Amino acid sequence: MRVNTRFTVAIHILVLVALNDAHPATSEMMAESVGSHPVVIRQVMSLLKKAGLVETQNGLPGGRLSKPQDEITLCDIYQAVKNPEESVIFDVHQNPNPKCPVGCNIVSALDMPILHAQDAMENALKDYTLKDITTYIVEKYSQQNK
Repeated sequence: MRVNTRFTVAIHILVLVALNDAHPATSEMMAESVGSHPVVIRQVMSLLKKAGLVETQNGLPGGRLSKPQDEITLCDIYQAVKNPEESVIFDVHQNPNPKCPVGCNIVSALDMPILHAQDAMENALKDYTLKDITTYIVEKYSQQNK
């Protein structure tokens, strides 16, 4: 997956869903919070639903979490929204000079370090849950509004 915002937008959406369980937010309300377009919200919600992280019903706003917040890791969210066609975080430049000793070997030289970095990132994301994020946000907001 190339560096993009799908992952953080998905977390943002899930926090909104978790914190607004009694009053589900519409995609328009979520888009306003995210600073995006409602279509983007619906696309990400579709990915989250497909991954089994949220449940939605036609005609009703928002959705609800499919499982408790402390059972949804950031890695689960990352896996839900990453594009399988973009399977790595880093992409090697496309046209290294094949006649150059560096250019003809750079891609294979970076394969293993990039794979290890990807694995390390995904393992680190397993250490955090949606509950960690919602708890932080609720506490921070409470402190800001004292």
